[in-house]
Amino acid sequence: MTEDLREGPLTPVTQAAPAQRQKPSSKELRRQRRRRRRRGEEILAWVLVPLICFGLYWSVTAGFEFMGTSPGQVWDQLMQVKAMMEKRRA
Repeated sequence: MTEDLREGPLTPVTQAAPAQRQKPSSKELRRQRRRRRRRGEEILAWVLVPLICFGLYWSVTAGFEFMGTSPGQVWDQLMQVKAMMEKRRA
């Protein structure tokens, strides 16, 4: 430990000049654009898919409400029509 204290001042370290960046090749530029596009599409999908699903649900619900019925009633009526058609065939 005492030897560390008796050392002389530190000498400055010379830093190498930063290397000049080469222009990316056309293939590398294409890869970068593709990566960015895929990332953008992924983000857009995470936003748009839930909005589309909610919009479809809302429009179906609004349509049933406008007609004054419900999905359960429509299903029951379809089953009655199916039963009548089966009776007609026999």
